[in-house]
Amino acid sequence: MGHHQTARPIKGKYFDAYVMIDIYSRYIVGVKVHPAESAVLAAETMRETFSIHGTPQVVHADRGTSMTSKTVVALLSDLEVTKSHSRSRVSNDNPYSEAWFKTLKFAPVFPERFGSVGDARGFMNTFVEGYNHSHRHTGIGLNTPADVHYGLAAGKVAERAVTSPQHAPGTRSASASAATRRSSPPPTRPGSTNPQLKTKSQN
Repeated sequence: MGHHQTARPIKGKYFDAYVMIDIYSRYIVGVKVHPAESAVLAAETMRETFSIHGTPQVVHADRGTSMTSKTVVALLSDLEVTKSHSRSRVSNDNPYSEAWFKTLKFAPVFPERFGSVGDARGFMNTFVEGYNHSHRHTGIGLNTPADVHYGLAAGKVAERAVTSPQHAPGTRSASASAATRRSSPPPTRPGSTNPQLKTKSQN
């Protein structure tokens, strides 16, 4: 769990966005925007996310001050959640979060700066909703994160096979076979049904 900075109306000032990602489905399970980084707010975001999606077995984060704070460490310890952190001076040690923030920052709708913290919160909520429910992710068989997260991917693939027979399994066409492979669901989530959350913090 961590934060990413977004530009405020005043040049050189930033809001902090806390984002939690389920690395299996790529589903954004938690997002909050605050005026500044805070260990207390980070812990509150975790508690709220866990109350909705369940307590994960592992939380991976970078080494930002809120993520390594006593407040967050104590929370995860009390919940018996294994914590891990990116290695020092390894910029790509959290690839799922890095990729998501790149998708966010390079989206045509991403503004140069936000007029207020309310504007930033509204934008992030709308963007995350679209990402979770509409974005077809290549890393999860061209399914949406929501379909994978809630176990709907296999059914959606079957529906597509019925409506588009050229995508059905066993089709002789090489291009159709490639399409079928790309649209297949990811493997079953190993172990517990609780998500492992991978998070990103950028100072």
